[in-house]
Amino acid sequence: MPRASRLMRAIVGPDGGDATARRLLEEALLTEIDPILHAAFSLNIDIGTAMERGATAFGLTFFDVIPAGSSSAGPLRVERLADVHFVRAMTLGEEVAYAAPDFNGLMRLGALYDTDPALTRRLCIVPGAALRQYLATEAAPDLLVAARQGLVRHWPTATASLELTLSVRLAFGALVLVLVATLLALPYLAAAWAMPAWAAVMLLPALIRLAALCMPNHATAPEARVDPQDLPLYSVLVPLRDEADMVDQLCRGLRALDYPAHRLDIIFVVEQRSPQTVAAVRRHLGDARFSLVEVPHALPLTKPKALDFALPFCRGEFVVVFDAEDRPEPGQLRQVVNQFRRAPHLHCIQARLVIANGEKGALPALFAGEYAALFSVFLPALGRWGMVMPLGGTSNHFRLASLRATGGWDAYNVTEDADLGVRLARRRLSCGTSSSATLEDAPETLRVWIGQRRRWMKGWMQTVLVHNRHPAQLIRDLGWWRFLIFEIMVFGMILSPLLHTGFMLTCIFAFFTGHMELLRLDLWTASCLSVFALGYGIAFAIHILGLIRTGQTRLLPFQALLPIYWIAVAWATLWALIDLTLKPFDWIKTAHRPVSDTQRRQVAAE
Repeated sequence: MPRASRLMRAIVGPDGGDATARRLLEEALLTEIDPILHAAFSLNIDIGTAMERGATAFGLTFFDVIPAGSSSAGPLRVERLADVHFVRAMTLGEEVAYAAPDFNGLMRLGALYDTDPALTRRLCIVPGAALRQYLATEAAPDLLVAARQGLVRHWPTATASLELTLSVRLAFGALVLVLVATLLALPYLAAAWAMPAWAAVMLLPALIRLAALCMPNHATAPEARVDPQDLPLYSVLVPLRDEADMVDQLCRGLRALDYPAHRLDIIFVVEQRSPQTVAAVRRHLGDARFSLVEVPHALPLTKPKALDFALPFCRGEFVVVFDAEDRPEPGQLRQVVNQFRRAPHLHCIQARLVIANGEKGALPALFAGEYAALFSVFLPALGRWGMVMPLGGTSNHFRLASLRATGGWDAYNVTEDADLGVRLARRRLSCGTSSSATLEDAPETLRVWIGQRRRWMKGWMQTVLVHNRHPAQLIRDLGWWRFLIFEIMVFGMILSPLLHTGFMLTCIFAFFTGHMELLRLDLWTASCLSVFALGYGIAFAIHILGLIRTGQTRLLPFQALLPIYWIAVAWATLWALIDLTLKPFDWIKTAHRPVSDTQRRQVAAE
């Protein structure tokens, strides 16, 4: 193969000699890896440099980007963008073909040049990342339409943009406040016969968590190491906005993934109004795993809209979302692939999110306990029961075909993960959990925490409103049991902190006004105290079990402050009700900071 050997020798260049080129070519052919990628990863060569060396070897023209001002010479089909490796564009009044070929494609173009030297004026070789950036720019109007209206066309009764009218939002806010006031007032106004019904309503969310507490923890069995040739292409979406300081840390974590580099399709999805973040990502595009999709500035300014904008570029069999602050365990993708293969009925797998900065104060410690309870106890139980699973906003892995068939994300829902979990359940597409962890940092200041929690609670309100607008269809989709568990779970999440705060305020008021008679325990008083004691006890227990499962027992003493934490959640919930009414699609951005070297060493030591 003289042409292949010559091309490989050119790609290796000064980074190796003839023997290195022959060895890399043989390895690539034996393992069925594109030789250009194999050489780039083996010798740590910038993919642009490797492509330029290959193009130069055959006398072809190379550009590191498609020149500004070039416009597509033909229509681009949004649904086929992931498969495009060649595009015709008008540049300076002439039609030029821009190609991002693999090794075999480059050899064919080289042979074509031998018969037609004028080809160098009509064809340019570009890196794959450059071609993807160009396609994202050229197809931006159609991509925006698809991102904002794709779910509307696919499933119009399950999108927040159509269902959340002002009257619906006002009615929901009034309903929540009336429910809270009624449940708090019943012990003072109702007859004793109403007490069992009141206690049942108050305890249902806690009883679901009690059932989750009783579920045994099934540790994931050690997996046999899969041959890299048997691992599928895996797409990774990384949505970013104003996260320039996080990019270097992110890239380190993504490069550390124990997954064949040539099988990774990592797409940074960055909003154009974050020029510093765009520039920070571009510094890493020499790595062939990475590419950049810039999202134009257009309403709604939400993460799910950005994800929908980039979804057509995904090429993998599976796709996962990682956020700016995420540090996934290196083996997470391999573990999830094995789990998908062992359980073909699963269409989404939620990895375990673990808070790494819990020792930074009471607020991060309480947040860590909440995450431990949710991702180590509650979600695994819901997955095994086959119930609606409220997905986390990150480290959720999907079968790409299933995600597209479900309509992707709702661009207008500010807790897009929760909504997607409901839609998957309505389509009877099962979700599961993985014991593989992704480390995150909790907000360390109350202001940042309140902003994040306001968005989360507003998103849950959006989700419960959208999916309950047509209750008969929801029951048909979910079935009675899953419908009832879903309703108890979501309304419990919204009402519980408000009821807790109302109960605390009532007790404080009664104590200071002399109306609290501690020695008089009538039926209502005894019932109220029993209900709240049982509810608090289960909440404490699920936090404790979660922290034990995640190995964070040092944070257990902080959980005594949970009643105060729930008051803060209630405050955020009230703000979320206001936000839902006045600005339903506004996205409150959570600021992040990179982990210091000292913190990284501490986490590694643990």
